[in-house]
Amino acid sequence: MMIPLFQILADATSPAAPAGKAPDLMNMVVMMGGFAVLMWVLMIRPQRKKEKELMARISALKTGDRVVTIGGVHGVVSNVKDGPTLTLKVDDNCKITVDKTAVVTVLPKESNNAA
Repeated sequence: MMIPLFQILADATSPAAPAGKAPDLMNMVVMMGGFAVLMWVLMIRPQRKKEKELMARISALKTGDRVVTIGGVHGVVSNVKDGPTLTLKVDDNCKITVDKTAVVTVLPKESNNAA
């Protein structure tokens, strides 16, 4: 218990830095800038790329495409309107109208050769 107290007292009585030497503010600014660039490259840029790809797929939707909405509803596009909505066929007698921005995934077409 006494040794940490002596260490604190020894650190407190150590001589101060020379007056002519300024803190290395430039090194800290460069490091923060490096972290910002690293964060942008690893996190923000891939997310923007995914978002652009999804928007391109949504704008290219046509009748017969299979999609999944934000709420997890799986359906087949039965009508694409010029506005912000489209109609999904969820079951034989069930159609719903959803906003195009509610589409999260455009599923690939099923092949007829599936076993």
